[in-house]
Amino acid sequence: MVEKGCRILRICFLFVFMTSIGIPLVVGQEDELTLSTIKTVVIDAGHGGKDPGCHGASAQEKHVCLSMALLLGKQIEEAYPNIEVVYTRDKDVFVELGERAKIANRNKADLFICIHANAASAAAYGTETYVLGLHRTESQQRVAARENSIIHLEEDGGEKYNSFDLSPDAIIARQIQLSVFLDQSINFASKLQSEFRSIGRYDRGVKQAGFLVLYKTTMPSVLIETGFLTNPKEEKFLSTPETQKKMANSMFMAFKKYKNELDGVDDQIESSNFDEPEQITEKNYTAEDVVFRVQIATSETKISLTDPRFNGTTIFEYKQNNLYKYTTGVFVNDIKSASNLKKELRASGFEHAFVVGFLGGERINLQKAINLAKK
Repeated sequence: MVEKGCRILRICFLFVFMTSIGIPLVVGQEDELTLSTIKTVVIDAGHGGKDPGCHGASAQEKHVCLSMALLLGKQIEEAYPNIEVVYTRDKDVFVELGERAKIANRNKADLFICIHANAASAAAYGTETYVLGLHRTESQQRVAARENSIIHLEEDGGEKYNSFDLSPDAIIARQIQLSVFLDQSINFASKLQSEFRSIGRYDRGVKQAGFLVLYKTTMPSVLIETGFLTNPKEEKFLSTPETQKKMANSMFMAFKKYKNELDGVDDQIESSNFDEPEQITEKNYTAEDVVFRVQIATSETKISLTDPRFNGTTIFEYKQNNLYKYTTGVFVNDIKSASNLKKELRASGFEHAFVVGFLGGERINLQKAINLAKK
């Protein structure tokens, strides 16, 4: 009990320290039954009302996107009653781009899922998912430009966006500002593409582009291009109720896996009644062992691990995407104990603390880490 009390005091000290020096924290939220990372999800059905989006021979983007958005939201609500699902629109109405992001920000969403359909040549097909970033091809730039162009349908003709900077430098600066969420956005996007592949969809990959709606959100955010309405086969696929359910179910399965990973659990791990964790020192494992830790902070600048303000608490640093990331705890092949520490950290103020896995000193996908630890 004394050791546990000391650990909680150190956790509280860390929270005060990190906040005082301005380190952006990786946070999550606590629901009534479990310390779940995700409390609120905002689902954004693209276009709507006077803005039909792209179209095929008969199907319109605004309708197919709304159908899939409502199906996805229903699945999340039924599976996770304690998660609030917010829709930017639940009917055929026009919603300004800026307002869509504001809805997510006002509701303090933990995840923003934007659903669209694509347009190109009649031969184009497949599904791709975007996160905020710099486009690498002209086709990616065209997709972003098309989705951003609806600002001209707004009451002021898009005048409010005249001073909005989407230059490469501005996007890079925004990526750094939101770096605490970028890894999670890419992670969720990758899971979406994997699930789409599992139902036979052609995988066009996880991509980056300067979408206004993603630029303005302050949480992990993705924009899904579900397929091409300009391709007759794709149009039929996206406008058929049965296949819309397949797409929505794929999105839900990706959400479920993403949530479980952030929570540090999988379907085989109990969400409560964990044993008291026993941390293992850095010398007690080999390069072949899987090490679980709890990530609590990300910083653009390096912080000394021996800084006296850490008050003797052991902190581990690793660098990824030019950012310094800080973890605590060493749990060898022991996801349950890492999850227990994560719960204590969240209860002490690190609301988005999450479990990460390492192999040979390199961070690996958490589900892979869990599977390796079982062996």
